[in-house]
Amino acid sequence: MQYVFPTTNLHRYRFPTHVNDLVMDRAEAATSEVFIVEMAPGEAPPRHRHDDMEQIFHVLAGQGRLEVGDAVERYTINPGDVVRIPVSTWHTVHCLGDQPLRYLAVDCFIAGRPAAEPTWDDHVRVVCQQQGWDFETIRTGQ
Repeated sequence: MQYVFPTTNLHRYRFPTHVNDLVMDRAEAATSEVFIVEMAPGEAPPRHRHDDMEQIFHVLAGQGRLEVGDAVERYTINPGDVVRIPVSTWHTVHCLGDQPLRYLAVDCFIAGRPAAEPTWDDHVRVVCQQQGWDFETIRTGQ
């Protein structure tokens, strides 16, 4: 069993809208996964929600704008801030300014690791199908 997950030599997933550097695959835990998100200036993932998890973000560098909720509330986020996204809450984060935005993301599954997507790669395959993205390109970090 692994207890320490170094944040060096991470596996990079380069989505068209952001980067996820996988720290701890959901396959390594019963109810969580961890990655570092990085966005270049102007990037933002599509507005989305997770019906199976709560998310916690700890901002490491840069500045962003959190857009959250059905009525879209907006918050500026800065290094040191912690963000909580409740289950089934619509959200996105935009990178502001001229520096990359980096944050540690912890996904906390409410009913345990999803049986249909037991690994991070399984989840990424589903996202790629939904968005029309090429899994192999994203997985190789290109």
